[in-house]
Amino acid sequence: MTDLHPFIAGLPKAELHVHHVGSASPRIVSELAARHPDSKVPTDPEALVDYFTFTDFAHFIEVYLSVVDLIRTPEDVRLLTFEVARDMARQNIRYAELTVTPYSSTSRGIPEVGFMEAIEDARKAAEAELGVVLRWCFDIPGEAGLAAAEETARLAVDLRPEGLVSFGLGGPEIGVPRPQFKPYFDRAIDAGLHSVPHAGETTGPGTVWDALRDLRAERIGHGTSSVRDPELLAHLAEHRIPLEVCPTSNIATRAVADLDEHPVKEMVAAGVLVTVNSDDPPMFGTDLNQEYGVAARLLGLDERGLAGLARNGVEASFLDADGKKRLIAEIDTYTSAWLAR
Repeated sequence: MTDLHPFIAGLPKAELHVHHVGSASPRIVSELAARHPDSKVPTDPEALVDYFTFTDFAHFIEVYLSVVDLIRTPEDVRLLTFEVARDMARQNIRYAELTVTPYSSTSRGIPEVGFMEAIEDARKAAEAELGVVLRWCFDIPGEAGLAAAEETARLAVDLRPEGLVSFGLGGPEIGVPRPQFKPYFDRAIDAGLHSVPHAGETTGPGTVWDALRDLRAERIGHGTSSVRDPELLAHLAEHRIPLEVCPTSNIATRAVADLDEHPVKEMVAAGVLVTVNSDDPPMFGTDLNQEYGVAARLLGLDERGLAGLARNGVEASFLDADGKKRLIAEIDTYTSAWLAR
């Protein structure tokens, strides 16, 4: 089989399921940890590899929140955001919808206006200096309950930054039923935001149905267990509701036992619109280029197939129509030139 990594490295891409704090590379985390030496997070990038080895999803959340605690000032927020964009630029990610959890920062004392200004300043600089277009998904940290949902909805609707396009729900699914968040999603949707909750990652397909019916989901984060319900798969395919699939993440958090058992093959076979994403890439020892390589192996894709996967990401995005047209043209031009060599 042809080595597809050089093709993937140059392929223009969109990423739709990637977390703000979870994208902090060892380089960024070590710099933040050095700024705040009272933290238990290692400052040595090599030590962070062991620190980011998870026993289960609950342990992942624990480690994730310890990194969240390193972000204490608007300057920290700005540093994190711009440096994440720099890492994206190195992978030829042209457009990304970055999942941001403002409650985690504002509840720790970062002024809400300062937080918004920091992400927006970094967003504009990333587009101007790096050629990476960033948009935001503000998500509710489900483990923090309805108070966090109320605050996230308020920040999204009342202080809506220019780059905000969607409203999500992350964190643990077990013990955090989706229907309780309906009023907050209704408020966000009424304000013009798109609905993109996590569902069916560590729970069954019923959670995905809840996200569709109660939260009016337009895309589903993960949706791994959807394959256990043929009716659900058919519904997702018929209504072109994309799944944001994150293969390596699912293995790292033990949501899926083994990569060869990952259900992405069944999703594609059922006609579901699948996008491939990295979730919390440095924490899982991956990046979007590596996830495309994983998808190529699992789905038996060649260069044309990978270009199709990249087009899926653009189609499923909330980029404006002209932006989608330009990015798809860039993908097609790149692929045609590569195959003509």
